[in-house]
Amino acid sequence: MHVRKAKPKDLDDIMKIYSMAQDFMIQSGNPNQWGRSYPSKELIIEDIENEVCHVICEDDKPHGVFALFSGDEPTYQYIEDGAWINECPYVTVHRIASDGKLHGIFKCAITYCKSISDNIRIDTHKSNTVMQRQIEKNGFEKCGTVYVRDGSPRIAYQWSKQ
Repeated sequence: MHVRKAKPKDLDDIMKIYSMAQDFMIQSGNPNQWGRSYPSKELIIEDIENEVCHVICEDDKPHGVFALFSGDEPTYQYIEDGAWINECPYVTVHRIASDGKLHGIFKCAITYCKSISDNIRIDTHKSNTVMQRQIEKNGFEKCGTVYVRDGSPRIAYQWSKQ
């Protein structure tokens, strides 16, 4: 498996991956984080155009997808019931998803992120226990609670090389 920036030709595959992830989340007790409408096709097109959308491929066929942002994440400015490990520059992982056909998608994405940054932040919904296990299994520390744009809470994590 390898990570590369998504291209416009990947859009259909990416949207299928997100649809499968939405179904999985709903079936595994997390119906509210994404429902069936997030992320929108327009958002993914914007991510591709801004070169923040990455795909995880086997033989150039996408099986996973995530958005990777550098710089300050606005929703991470306020954290309650805890604190970030440090205030060093970081990258943020959002919208990570898999089609469920390959194992190790999350680890592949995070290994890629660790190769380009010494600090990574990520968050997930309290009902997304599958993602919480993956995040913690890959060395992230729970830091507190952040609130996303719609005001709903998310469990915030950080990994730091230091």
